[in-house]
Amino acid sequence: MVRTEICSRRVLLAGMSAGLGAGLAIPVLAAGTGAAQAADESETVARDIVARQLEALRVAIVDGDAKALDALTHPQLSYGHSSGRKIETKAQFIASLAGKTKYKSLAYSEQWIQVVGDTATVRHVWDGADILPNGETGRSYIAVMQVWLKESGTTKDGIWRLLARQSCPLKPA
Repeated sequence: MVRTEICSRRVLLAGMSAGLGAGLAIPVLAAGTGAAQAADESETVARDIVARQLEALRVAIVDGDAKALDALTHPQLSYGHSSGRKIETKAQFIASLAGKTKYKSLAYSEQWIQVVGDTATVRHVWDGADILPNGETGRSYIAVMQVWLKESGTTKDGIWRLLARQSCPLKPA
């Protein structure tokens, strides 16, 4: 389930400026304005697109799909692991997964997405059944924060790509 903010700052500010002139800040905030509603709908669409990109990234990680990982990540990717001591570049991140099956399963839960302009912050819990080098299965259960950037002014205009990711260990619930 994706948890999102009920109302964006842009909607609140648009409603307040429209309502203050008429002395009706509260009713206008509740009803919204045409421009504010359009902005809110645009952010809702952006959150949905980012959620789809996040799912595509999860599938690409499980499949070890280098082409998909390349398309989903920004050239300046900073990918931090839960130890806090390992940070990978885009090339290192893709090389660590390309053509390898490292997960029996990987699920995301407690997903939260906030979009501010061309940047999205994503938080979720990662629950993975890892395939260890010796063939045994381990478990990765971590809290993850990601930053996604909507590209503009390039041939990839309008595409959301992962710019940064950091995780920390969690104790299983």
